[in-house]
Amino acid sequence: MTVRRIVISGASGGSGKTVLSLGLCRALLRQGLRVAAFKKGPDYIDAAWLSRACGRCCTNLDPFFLPGPRLISLFASAAQGCDMAVIEGNRGLYDGRDEQGSCSTAGLARLLDAPVLLSLNCTKMTRTAAALIDGLMRFEPLRFAGVVLAQVSPGSRHESVIRRSIETHTSARVLGTLPRLRPVPIPERHMGLVAADGDEADACLDKLADVITANVDLHGVLEAAAAGDLSAAPFWPDIPPTAGRRPRIGYVQDDVLWFYYKENLTALQHAGADLVRLRLLDDAPWPELDGLYLGGGFPELFAERLAAAPRLAEIARLARSGLPIYAECGGFMVLCRSLVVDGISWPMAGVVPADVEFCPTPQGLGYVEATAVKPNPFHPLGVSWRGHEFHYSRCRTAETGALTLELSSGTGMGRTGRTGRDGFLCGNTFAAYTHLFAPAVPHWAPRFVSLCAARPLPAQPA
Repeated sequence: MTVRRIVISGASGGSGKTVLSLGLCRALLRQGLRVAAFKKGPDYIDAAWLSRACGRCCTNLDPFFLPGPRLISLFASAAQGCDMAVIEGNRGLYDGRDEQGSCSTAGLARLLDAPVLLSLNCTKMTRTAAALIDGLMRFEPLRFAGVVLAQVSPGSRHESVIRRSIETHTSARVLGTLPRLRPVPIPERHMGLVAADGDEADACLDKLADVITANVDLHGVLEAAAAGDLSAAPFWPDIPPTAGRRPRIGYVQDDVLWFYYKENLTALQHAGADLVRLRLLDDAPWPELDGLYLGGGFPELFAERLAAAPRLAEIARLARSGLPIYAECGGFMVLCRSLVVDGISWPMAGVVPADVEFCPTPQGLGYVEATAVKPNPFHPLGVSWRGHEFHYSRCRTAETGALTLELSSGTGMGRTGRTGRDGFLCGNTFAAYTHLFAPAVPHWAPRFVSLCAARPLPAQPA
């Protein structure tokens, strides 16, 4: 497969990568190109905005979760039929999990044989910009498409000095500027960008596209994004015919819970499930379900409405009936006895015997390696798998000895010495702070679907 592709990175976080990535995706889409967006690392919020910007679902590419050949296959599968692939990096270009830069954006760019477009925050610098660019280009062998000068006024003396310095002292091509945007058109909250929904989101993205179109050489970017063929096996096997019934698994996707990897939903379908999208805060009746998947999100923003919603009592009833339920982070918070926000305690579903409190700073952040240390229907005893956590709430009343997962890194619901613990099991309900990426946890979807399929069919009226 051959597709033009480019990795957008910088010297650090805050370099303008997200604004450049979003604006570039929307600008190319408005030119009639089919654009595929990708986000490096575990990220739901930037990925949702990238999906909105290019009009198709963004794919996360994470070297911590998948080995090289599988990452290439995932990329090739998602980019199939597109004219351009835009891959937004994370942190600085060479930043990884250790001093060798493992799992870095640079490593992903090499793996995909993709040129790197640097976004350089030029605040309070001129000639030093050339030194930074020269160092980034020499540090490891990579293909560079060029640089966009961020926080620079187009046509200013500031821009002129930086351009001449880079042209004099480096081989980098300056492909444009990203001026200071006041106010920043995309609003943020405690976990990053807000949800990418509605006309307001499209207006923000169109504004960014206008800025990029006016200040960045789009033809030059497309020219620099030319790349060679990538040989890749199909990422998803063909779905075999289902011999028995396909269990129906509901997943809540609304303003409250919307952190889902699309690959997790696809994995459930490939394992034999039919999926149905649900909401927590409306009155529309839910269909008969064989299982329920509750992803992450922002329940703390809707605590009062959730406490008054009859849907929580329905979830509690489903849990008591033995319905298989799998909950991650925000979904776990919804299942708790109570959620404390700004000192006010709001009753939740009461499925899990714990209370959670929303805090002003992160309580768990980063990759985790989990091992199932107690029997449960979703993760085989003794099996280890990789995931990640990102939560501002903390579990106030968890008995860590009763939790099913041991984390060799990470916090989870509490720590015992240097070890984190996570994962409540209440009947067929499993709830944890840890998020998983289904292709990296191959046992999860088949076990979840099998558990749902084993439920007896509801009795039919006579």
